[in-house]
Amino acid sequence: MNPPHPVPTGYEGEHRGAPLLGKERERKCLRFFPPSLQNHYRKEKVMVFDDRRDAGIRLAEALLAYAEKNTLVLALPRGGVVVAFEVAVALRAPLDVIVARKIGAPGQPELGIGAIAPGEVLIYDEFLVRYLGISSKELERLAQAETVEMERRLKHYRGDRPYPTFEGRTVILVDDGLATGVTARAAIRAIRKQKPQRLILAVPVCASETANKIRNEVDDFLCLHTPSDFRAVGLWYRNFDQTSDEEVVELLRRANERQSHTVDA
Repeated sequence: MNPPHPVPTGYEGEHRGAPLLGKERERKCLRFFPPSLQNHYRKEKVMVFDDRRDAGIRLAEALLAYAEKNTLVLALPRGGVVVAFEVAVALRAPLDVIVARKIGAPGQPELGIGAIAPGEVLIYDEFLVRYLGISSKELERLAQAETVEMERRLKHYRGDRPYPTFEGRTVILVDDGLATGVTARAAIRAIRKQKPQRLILAVPVCASETANKIRNEVDDFLCLHTPSDFRAVGLWYRNFDQTSDEEVVELLRRANERQSHTVDA
């Protein structure tokens, strides 16, 4: 997931205390915070996660019970791969990706009306589709366009490697955070089709309303932070720079290489 608007990034230093932001940059960033968070930020000068890597390390600590138990870590690209990489390393588990794509409304691509995932999974918001007057033919066209992009990304990220088996395994689905959770829900349905023994959804931060809805779709839901005044995933990170395709490919290469060495040993 990538931020819908600017968020505080580029903090100097490695400490978890007061970030060093110029007054003008701080003023511009804070205008996107709800009033309650503005007050908290000014008083405490602290946010939740330094960056995605920090979030992954913290999330991994809460998942250590699943280390070396026929566990597969699946990431939702792109930002979720950075978080999931740290989880996979800590759990000594293989890492892979599942690409789910949000379907945006015609003329309003940022307004998600549904999502697709591998295995011909399609979910959509019936109320929004009716309210916006989107025909079944138009919905099919939008879904097809996202399917093409989904398949392109899968090919780019994974190359020709065979897809791992989910059946009988513990699958941990990881993202960098959930706002509406629509792409995660599509991914969950796609994974369920492959009959894993146990499906866990793990994220650093999630809107509380989304958490209440999505926890019933998995066997276990782990979230480190569920703020009631959520607004956007990026607000809960000090650094939420966009993750590139190249970074995703490199992390998957490193994870695959590490897993090969583990098997050989």
